[in-house]
Amino acid sequence: MIVVKEKPVEKLLEMTKNLRNVLVVGCNGCAGIYQVGGEKQAQATSMLLEMASRAHQGSLNKARHATVLRQCDKQLVATSLRPILEEYDGILSLGCGAGVQTLAEAFPEKMVLPGNDTVFIGAQERELGKLYELCRACGDCILDETGGICPVTRCAKSLMNGPCGGQAKGKCEVGGWKKDCAWVLIYDRLKERGRLDLFTMYRPPRDFRVSQPPREIGGDIGVRA
Repeated sequence: MIVVKEKPVEKLLEMTKNLRNVLVVGCNGCAGIYQVGGEKQAQATSMLLEMASRAHQGSLNKARHATVLRQCDKQLVATSLRPILEEYDGILSLGCGAGVQTLAEAFPEKMVLPGNDTVFIGAQERELGKLYELCRACGDCILDETGGICPVTRCAKSLMNGPCGGQAKGKCEVGGWKKDCAWVLIYDRLKERGRLDLFTMYRPPRDFRVSQPPREIGGDIGVRA
């Protein structure tokens, strides 16, 4: 099971300050089970964004909401959301980090922002099939700065400020040049969006106290952190 916590409204306003119309997308999977990112929360967040933007004289014109069964299912989010996305220039995801990245992959032309921080991923039996790790549940999500691609997880060295010297032709030296360099993917994604200013910004070293292992999650923490 995946546990997420809400980002403060101040952070949501900061992330959406350059957007006019935002679609808040909830997830009825893990986030919905713990009542942090389901349909009711998506509706409440969209209303809160509009009111807070007006109060702070922001540029946001409209915030609406939608919900999908599972944000980590690319085919599901594509078929569910594409018919209603044309009028929105940004998506605020209330799913986990994997959901944010799935949305960003499904809709590369849209700015996809994380409305939650993913803080814990527990064990759960799944059907047989290949799984790809997208989120480390670091508790300090920066996917809004990296085009919806997580450098903490998808960079073999979890680098925070661009690629190292161990990449060639977009491939990473770790694993025998078979996997894509995460920072090359981030660069290409941000370049497509005209946001290379995010690529060149400095990010301080991560505060590992936020996700210092080994961690334990009690029954009272997952409800609304």
